Amino acid sequence: MELSFHNPLLLLGLLLAPLYLYFYLRRRKEAAVRFSSIRLPKEVAPGPGSVFRHSPAALRTLALVFLALALARPRQGIRETRFTDEGIEIVIAIDVSTSMLAEDFTWGGRRMNRLAVAKEVIAPFIRERRGDRIGLVVFGGRAYTQCPLTVDYGVLLDLLDRVEIGMVEDRTAIGSAIVTGLNRLRRTEAESKIIILLTDGNNNAGKIDPLTAARMAKTMDVKIYPIGIGGNQEVRIPIRQGLMIAYQVTPPLNDRPLKVVAKTTGGEYFRATETGTLEEIFALIDRMEKTPAEAVIYTEYRELFPALLAAGLAALLAGVILNETRFRRLP
Repeated sequence: MELSFHNPLLLLGLLLAPLYLYFYLRRRKEAAVRFSSIRLPKEVAPGPGSVFRHSPAALRTLALVFLALALARPRQGIRETRFTDEGIEIVIAIDVSTSMLAEDFTWGGRRMNRLAVAKEVIAPFIRERRGDRIGLVVFGGRAYTQCPLTVDYGVLLDLLDRVEIGMVEDRTAIGSAIVTGLNRLRRTEAESKIIILLTDGNNNAGKIDPLTAARMAKTMDVKIYPIGIGGNQEVRIPIRQGLMIAYQVTPPLNDRPLKVVAKTTGGEYFRATETGTLEEIFALIDRMEKTPAEAVIYTEYRELFPALLAAGLAALLAGVILNETRFRRLP
């Protein structure tokens, strides 16, 4: 962050330093003691400490510089916090059921499971938002909030990185995930509110079915963008059991309920069968859900004047001590 001054006009006090030097050097030209002859002073060899005879004046000059800078209150911005008067509030709901372990996606040239790829795609989506509050919900057999709505994307990304399979009991409660997201959004006054729902399973848990949850979202003017992950065929999922790995077969995704959820809320349903498709979906949502927002930036500052004030007083004191001891002038 760049340096700034709270009272920049007081930097004019720096002019006192050259002004002091001018009068100091002018006064040095006038003899303090008058001799009838200067032959004797010329024959007296200067001592080794004579090279430092101007030290008190140099310290006083330095003290003036430090004190002038301290009065101007230099400060360094250490943090910027963005708030928006209008913006989008987004809840990202991620399925963490066992089926998300299916390794039918690739990232960076290697096969990865669905959850790992989803996290890799979600992270840049979060980083590229500006001023929107974003929350994170994870769900399996039940749903809970991993991160409430926030503009602190650093914290959000850290919590996203910690999302993993097994955080909640297995099964898929899509309706519960939607309701949990709505609870995060119900007390906000944002112009636009959306839920991005990533799942590869069929709703088989929870007390609220997806359609009922979608109707609740519609009454709250919340749009839902469901993303169905995976193809239309059965997929083998590796399950580690001690030192052995067993395989579980998961049925293909029934995306009809997700399409109904999207249509009910005014959102749009997407199907991601590979990494490129998933990236394109998030890029499309990013373009679709843009609201002009007036951002106000508050900067937290670290004040630098205490150190300058201390240095100025130390230099002034050192100059006085030297002037009254080692370099004391007579008369």
